[in-house]
Parts: sequence; C-alpha cells; structure tokens
Amino acid sequence: MSEAKTIDVIVIGAGAVGENVAGRVVQKGLSAVLVESDLVGGECSYWACMPSKALLRPSTVLRAARGVPGAREAVTGTLDAGQVLDRRTSFTSNWDDSSQEEWVASAGIALERGWAKLSGEREVEITHGDGSTTTYQARHAVVLATGSTPTIPPIDGLADLDYWTTREATSAKEVPASLAVLGGGVAGVELAQAYARLGAEVTVIARSGILGNYPPEASGLVLDALRAEGLNVHTDTATTSVRKENGLFVLDIGEGRSVTAEKLLVSTGRHPHTSGIGLESIGLDPKKLTRDDTGRVPDAGGWLYAVGDVGGIVQLTHQGKYEARMTGDAIAARAQGTLGDHAEDWSPYTSTADRRAVPQVVFTDPEIGMVGRTLEQARKDGVNASETSLEIAVAGSSLHSDDYSGWAQIVVDEDRKVLVGVTFAGPDVSEMLHSATIAVVGEVPLDRLWHAVPAYPTVSEVWLRLLEKYGM
Repeated sequence: MSEAKTIDVIVIGAGAVGENVAGRVVQKGLSAVLVESDLVGGECSYWACMPSKALLRPSTVLRAARGVPGAREAVTGTLDAGQVLDRRTSFTSNWDDSSQEEWVASAGIALERGWAKLSGEREVEITHGDGSTTTYQARHAVVLATGSTPTIPPIDGLADLDYWTTREATSAKEVPASLAVLGGGVAGVELAQAYARLGAEVTVIARSGILGNYPPEASGLVLDALRAEGLNVHTDTATTSVRKENGLFVLDIGEGRSVTAEKLLVSTGRHPHTSGIGLESIGLDPKKLTRDDTGRVPDAGGWLYAVGDVGGIVQLTHQGKYEARMTGDAIAARAQGTLGDHAEDWSPYTSTADRRAVPQVVFTDPEIGMVGRTLEQARKDGVNASETSLEIAVAGSSLHSDDYSGWAQIVVDEDRKVLVGVTFAGPDVSEMLHSATIAVVGEVPLDRLWHAVPAYPTVSEVWLRLLEKYGM
C-alpha cells in the first residue's frame, strides 16, 4: 500500500544543495520534505570536497614547512599515511550521517529515506528500503537536487573491471602501491597528487591535457609540480583499452606503450543525474533539462525546479548552495504572490553569479584560484577584453617560502574598465580569491580598485603589481 501526504515543497536529494533549498523555504514559512536514498549530506560531505581536501592538506602543510629554513630543520619524519586516512575519515564522520539527520530535524524539515520518482504533476512517489511506498503531493514546488554522476568513457574492456571512481578513491582504507589516474581534470589531478604524496607510484593519463579549463600558465605550474614530485604524466594521450593481468590494471596508451597499476581511478568528468527520476512521466527529456535564473524548469508548468549539478550550469558545491538559496527564495516569493512568472522579474545579479563570476579552486600544491572568465572566454562572449599577467614575486610571497612560485592574471573589459576574470596560481592563493570575486561580481571600476590598498607584506600585494603593470 502507498501512503499519501501533502506538503508545500518536495526536494529530491539531501546533499548540500538540497539541504539549503529546503532550509531556505522553511525559513520563509513553507513546509518541506527532503528525500534521500543515500547519506544525508551528499557527495560533497562524504566522497568529494571534504575527504579529498583532507587527503591533500597534511602533505601541503609538510611541504610548506620544508620550504622555510628553521622550520625545515624541525621536520624529521615523513607523512604518516595512516593518520592522514584517519583524519579524512573523521571529516566524513566515518560515513555516518546521523548528525546531518539531526540537523534536518532541528531545521523543521521532514526527511524521507528512499528512492524518489516523479509520478505526475507536483507528485513524487518514494520507494522505501522495505518495498513500501509513500506518495507526496506538493502544493507549490518539486525541486530536483539529485547532483551529478561520473561520466565513464567507452574504452575497450573498462566496463568489466572493478575500477575506482572518486567515491572509492576518497574513501579508500589503504594506499595502493601504484595508481593510474584516467583524466586530467580537477578531481583526477587533486587525487593523483594526494596519493603520490601518501606513497603510491602514480601515473596520470590525460587525453586533453592537465586542467584545460584554466589558463595554461596556471595549469603549467601544477603540471611542473606534479612531474617534479615524480608523477608520470602523459598529456594528449588516449587510452585505447584496459585489461587486468595478474591482478594489475594494464592500460594501453598507443604506440605500443602501456601503464600498469594496482588501482585505476577513472576521473573523466561528471554529468547531471537526471535518469531514473521520472522526467519522462511529465513529458521531459532527461538529456535536455533546462532551467531559468530562479531554478525553474520552463517546460514543466511552473512547479518543477532544478538546482546544483543537475541544473547543468556549474558543478561546484558552493555555487549549488548559492543557487539553492536563490531558488528557495523564489519558490517562497511565488507561493506568497510577490514574484512574477518571469525570471527577469527576479534578481539582476543571478546571471552574473551563476555564469560570469563563478569562483573555483584547484586544491593541488600549488593551488589555482580563478573567478569569472579567461581571456578567451571573455572574447568569445563578445567582450572587448585584454589581459595583464605576471609572476607572483612580492615581499609576501618571499616570506611565505624560499621557493615560492606563482602567477597572476586579470582580464579587463576595456569598454567598461572593470574586471571580468582573475586567476591566481601558487601556494595558498585560494585565500585571495574572495577579494577577486567581490571585484568581479561588484564590477568595481579599475580606478576605484586602485584605491583598495593591499597590506604589506602579504601575497595580496600582487594586486598592486597587476594594476601597475596594467597602467593605473
């Protein structure tokens, strides 16, 4: 039998994005239910952002200490892989979501455990672990916050093998002797460096190069660091087939070459998780899901929303949480009759935040922090753009470490004299990124930005050097 319930808002997916949209509508006076088939808190909490960064941080601290005379001499041991893995596990609460479940209850949000599927207009059917079902009817909105899923390339032999995705890599109980990483994107490169520093022999096979969405000067610093640390990195190299021999993965990479490793991590991108959630039942194509700036799916009659990775705009947790807050506000405003039917009636800044001022960090060592558009992206968008770039060589970087190596770039809209993109590469540059984000989102005029004086001696003094080189 199926139990029937009615509620204001149904949110499918209880990751960080789903939690935020549910919390937002409840704060605005509506009722909400979260539906989750896995751990409450989602991918970021248990298999992505938090555990991957926890794997990277200890080795980054160790290298930083070794880069400063006086501290270097105090470092007498090596990285303790067991302790690193234990600390990683502490950040996932040993993959126990009871604390997240408690937060959901304390926020006044209902929680249903099970697999959700759209079954009609404003209707969701939930199948529980015991086979029973519950049907919910939403008064105002159904929100898809189902995230993304790994994209697995059609490589001969791969489908039959027990390879790792990022889930297995971030939750591993021990460090393999050797690891092959298929893919040169953010997740693959971060985990490659993490495991190499934990003692694995790591080989990266990147068909399209390393970190191709970032300026080559920035990604080049990371590539140089990986190779200097002993990682084998094959760029512009395609894997033609994969097999197992004597318990080891063997990857054929062309021209008679092969890579052998104990474990294989496939990290070749992700795509929106839209299959199996019933979109066909309401006449929508799962492969062509679109949304407006409020998160609303325009072809679903005004009640269906998509936020975070499933929305297909930006696959970043912080950006998804921003979208969730905006969408929660829009749902509540429409329910209360204070928001029109059109996205343009909403906020003039959502497009800026979602498309033209997205901050992102690669947590390798060195890091890359970027917000907005590259020079090529800006010009493709029709912007009369210029770039100014230089090495990061200021008093603050010299104090940071004796071997500090970094690079910085600003992309300027020459017609409006505002920044449309900023990139930093180097140790700890992520801590400078929010200032760049404010400058891009706020469209701070360059002649005004000139008067934002960076403190001496900090790495942020690179802002002054960039403006000086630009000609301010």
